[in-house]
Parts: sequence; structure tokens; C-alpha cells
Amino acid sequence: MNILSQKISLRRILGMIAGVVIIGIGIAVFKFSHLGNDSISALNLRLAELVGLPFSIENVLMNLFLFIPQLIWGRRYIGLGTIINSFCIGFIVTFTNDALVRVFGTADTLPVQLVWVAVGVLVVAFGCSLYQTADLGVAPYDALSLMMADRLPVPYFGCRVFTDALCAVITFVSGGLIGLGTLICAFGLGPFVQFFSKNFSEKVLRYTPGKQP
Repeated sequence: MNILSQKISLRRILGMIAGVVIIGIGIAVFKFSHLGNDSISALNLRLAELVGLPFSIENVLMNLFLFIPQLIWGRRYIGLGTIINSFCIGFIVTFTNDALVRVFGTADTLPVQLVWVAVGVLVVAFGCSLYQTADLGVAPYDALSLMMADRLPVPYFGCRVFTDALCAVITFVSGGLIGLGTLICAFGLGPFVQFFSKNFSEKVLRYTPGKQP
């Protein structure tokens, strides 16, 4: 991925923005389920509680911190999507979670929580497929595993498992929520992202073969 050498189209920009919004909604759905979130979101939620900051603000600060190594070692992974994701997704999560609480109250029984987790998986996977297919840069946290794979004799999957596991351990040790939703995000999102990418995102965001998007 080399963002500077790409021809950016309005279609891809809109797809990337839609992807970020949908991912934020999906993270809020996971949070509402009370069964755990993806590793980095779970860590950010716990850190926000510990330092007494709104999740939206803490998320921006974490992204700014993680942007430093991305700027030094992963500039080719920086793009418009990096900026939009870093500064917007936390506010989308907060707004959506507050709306869910107002409309649905609380998810306080396991069957209801499992339904919300299933919805969260599909929503996050759909958002990720749009965000990744747009190919306009990745969030600083996502860049960590990519940069590690570039420099270590370890495949990307192994690097991603390491960063996710590290965030999960820190969250657990600090008293945060690690649950079924966390495990599903770690091991179950991939197939759904691939499905949505193949059957929707690639068809919508990319032009016909042989033409540059």
C-alpha cells in the first residue's frame, strides 16, 4: 500500500467514511452487549475509566500516541483513512452507545446479549470490509501488526494475534471486561469481512478490471 501514489476517487473516500462510521456503530453494539469488545477497544474503554476521560477523548489520545511509530516506520500505511479513523471513531462509538441505552435500556440477559454480539459481528465486519477495500490508509493500531510483519520473520496473522493478545492481557490485568465478544472479534471477524468484501465492497468501491480506481 502506498497512499501517496494512489489515485483517490470520491467513491473510495465515501466508502472509507461509511466504513469508519459502521465500525464505530459495531463497536458500540459490542459495548452495549456487555460481553466484551475487540481487544484495542476493550483496552481503550478500560483506560478511559481509569483516567476519568470520555472514551471519545481517550481514543483520540491513544491514536495520537500510536501514530508516532506509524509516522516513523509505517508512513506507507498513512492516508486519509488514518486521520478519519483516529479522530472520529471514538465519538461515533459514544454517540451510538448513548442512543442504544436510551432506546433499548440495558442488555441484561444472556440471550439478549448474544443477539447483540451477533449483530455487532456483522456490523463491524461490514464496516471493516468497506474500510479495507477503500485502501486509503489504516488506523495507527492496525498499522502496528503490519509494521511488525514487515520487519520480523513472522507472518501478519501472528503479529496481529500478538498485538490483540497483548491488549487483551493488559485489559484483563487492569480490571477491564474481556469476554465472548473479545474472542469472537479475535477469531470470528475474518470470514465475515472476507464475505462482505467479495460480495459487496469490492463491487461497489472498485471499477471494472483493468481500470484504476
